[in-house]
Amino acid sequence: MISQIDAAYQDSLKNLEASKGKLEAERTKIIESSKKQAENLKRQIVGSSRLAARNKELVMIETDVNEAFEKAKTKLANSGNDNAYKALMAKIVEDSLPSVGSDEVVIECTKNDAELVKKIVADLSKKSKIKARVSDQPINALGGIKVKSADGTMSFDNTIDSRLERLKPLIRKNIARMLRGEAGE
Repeated sequence: MISQIDAAYQDSLKNLEASKGKLEAERTKIIESSKKQAENLKRQIVGSSRLAARNKELVMIETDVNEAFEKAKTKLANSGNDNAYKALMAKIVEDSLPSVGSDEVVIECTKNDAELVKKIVADLSKKSKIKARVSDQPINALGGIKVKSADGTMSFDNTIDSRLERLKPLIRKNIARMLRGEAGE
């Protein structure tokens, strides 16, 4: 009986030793798995924080860009009498007349620009074969003109508002670069 107890005791010791190795391997596996989960969680948190910071930066840039556009519109709205604006209007009218592909056009402009546009058209009529007349109906815009063929089939919006909208993506990109401190190309 003692030898059986001794044999059972020896078997128990062997099982205990074998279990220690298995338990140690299982413990190491659990620790490694926990480390991997912790690293993945760390990456998710860092990535989420970077994304949140990037989104905040984009919101701030968008706010600043919109503010810059509003300031520019205000400045443009108040520049009706200066020489640079008059030169711009002359260029806009000259470039717009051939755009509708008609020999007779109707030009629409703001109420404030009507006299200036009539003068520009009168000067251009001397050197252009396109017949242009300024409409009595004013448009609601910062400045610039809308040109229509006399029959109304073709039109071209060359208001400052539409020019600004056409250039907005490029301007927005350049302003964003400036706000980030990046050098222009």
